[in-house]
Amino acid sequence: MDRRQFIGHGLAGLSAAAAAQGFAQPASPGRPYRILMITFRGETDIERGFRSHLASAGVAVEIRARDTRQDVSKVAAILREEAAFQPDLITTWGTGVTLAVTGTHDAPARHALSGVPVVFAPVALPVQARIVPRLAGHGRPLTGVVHVVPTEVQLRTMQSYLPFTRFGLIYTPTEPNSMVAVGEVREFARQSGTQLIERPLRLSAAGHPLADGIEDMVADLRREGAQWLYLPPDTFLGSLFPRVAPAALAQQLPTFGSTELAVRSGGALVGLVCRYTSVGQLAAAKAIEILVKGRPASDLPIETLKRFSLMVNMDVARSLGGLYPPIEMLNQAEFVDQAAPGRPTS
Repeated sequence: MDRRQFIGHGLAGLSAAAAAQGFAQPASPGRPYRILMITFRGETDIERGFRSHLASAGVAVEIRARDTRQDVSKVAAILREEAAFQPDLITTWGTGVTLAVTGTHDAPARHALSGVPVVFAPVALPVQARIVPRLAGHGRPLTGVVHVVPTEVQLRTMQSYLPFTRFGLIYTPTEPNSMVAVGEVREFARQSGTQLIERPLRLSAAGHPLADGIEDMVADLRREGAQWLYLPPDTFLGSLFPRVAPAALAQQLPTFGSTELAVRSGGALVGLVCRYTSVGQLAAAKAIEILVKGRPASDLPIETLKRFSLMVNMDVARSLGGLYPPIEMLNQAEFVDQAAPGRPTS
């Protein structure tokens, strides 16, 4: 399928699998279903979409939300502390938290809640991160939602928006999902004959990522001829968007985001993304299958949305001298009119 066909088939909308499924009053275990929700950096639109879908389906739940505050080492303590809660389901945010709860498919985690089914959302690359050996029929008591459009499709969309021969990449070298995406970006560059300029974030002596010098990294990429800055699915880098986006704009370097956060609040110019609210709704649909219908989590395939959104930040486009999408993309794009980073709102 060529890039124009893909964009025509894939953009903007909610996966049919996540739509309200018309449940009658669900069966009850004699009390609300208990869900332990473990997040990474507080509640996002994914969790809000998850909650709203359960409410619209009439499922009575008690949700215990615990946040790791961007430190996955806290997951072990959370699981110990919440064993008395006796959850019927655990939801996890991101690759790091999910791995801390489930372990890998060849080295499963062992803890007090190991037998509780897990629904994750979002995880960018669950097979490459070794959470499961395959998306369906994997045999593990978990399922979930992939929130990232295939890397090659993103980069071809970026090429369609503004052709390039050199592009830049900043990433966290300690994040498994980020490193898998980096490998795919490198392969795209090799196959497409483009030049990839990489800048890994620095690490502390203890191996923790640092934000030091990130503005200089962006400037270096521009000086070396980067025509785009690609922002991979990278949790730590996402926390730095308030610094990355203004630095890129100061260099007149367009940015392409792999997630909705990058465009809607992170200041990226454009992204081909799965909407976070829709991701949460699809995760909730899977939770209903497990809790209400009694289906084993291992029977539910891990999947992504069937439709994606091409999001364009129009204020950033104006700040880049009118770098608007080409005419063939206009009918598919969703436009976000948010103040460009570093510029005051009117």
